[in-house]
Amino acid sequence: QLQLVESGGGLVQPGGSLRLSCAASGFTFSSYAVSWFRQAPGKEREGVSCISSGDGNIYYADSVKGRFTISRDDAKNTVYLQMNSLKPEDTALYYCLADRNYCSPFPYEYEYWGQGTQVTVSS
Repeated sequence: QLQLVESGGGLVQPGGSLRLSCAASGFTFSSYAVSWFRQAPGKEREGVSCISSGDGNIYYADSVKGRFTISRDDAKNTVYLQMNSLKPEDTALYYCLADRNYCSPFPYEYEYWGQGTQVTVSS
């Protein structure tokens, strides 16, 4: 069964940290670009970060640069999103998406989607 499963979300105070994980099964994860998108209630889905396959190019949204770090461990079929200095505006449902082509800014171009993990930043 081909799937992506996110984990690591939760409730954290402003300034805190979380590490999200995206675990893949059923396909050769190392050949895929993997992105994190997020969606807050009433807002458009937003691309947060992406790591490509092969050369491992990395992209970040301006809103998270310097605070979030994406990485991948292909031996574990897992991509991570380390989130530091979290802000209330980071509150959203975070999804990981995978595609064999490239880091697209458009979620509909991705082949696989996870179910999401909720991140809530609040005091």
